[in-house]
Amino acid sequence: MVNAAHFTRMVLALAEVTSVPHFDRTAFKVKRIFATLAADGRSVNLKLTPDEQAFKCQLAPDVFRPIDNGWGRQGWTVMDLAAATEADVQAGLEMAYAHAVGPAKKR
Repeated sequence: MVNAAHFTRMVLALAEVTSVPHFDRTAFKVKRIFATLAADGRSVNLKLTPDEQAFKCQLAPDVFRPIDNGWGRQGWTVMDLAAATEADVQAGLEMAYAHAVGPAKKR
């Protein structure tokens, strides 16, 4: 189980991540928002691809579920922190973060 404070430490440990208010949530972003923490600290929304979302939801349906609207069809995925292991959180964060950072620049 990961609580909101632990999640926040994990996400802010990623390079160049900042937190900003986002409606009733706390958003975490690099170039764009890739995760939001619910005000009650019980869940996180992660921006995954639809394929990644389907995989995560199939692999751990007690931890991951699509947001039930158009945002969910775009890959936004709810992660239940009480059901998540630290490994679940780290893997989900790394996927979402990679999309927010974008491809590495070639030299």
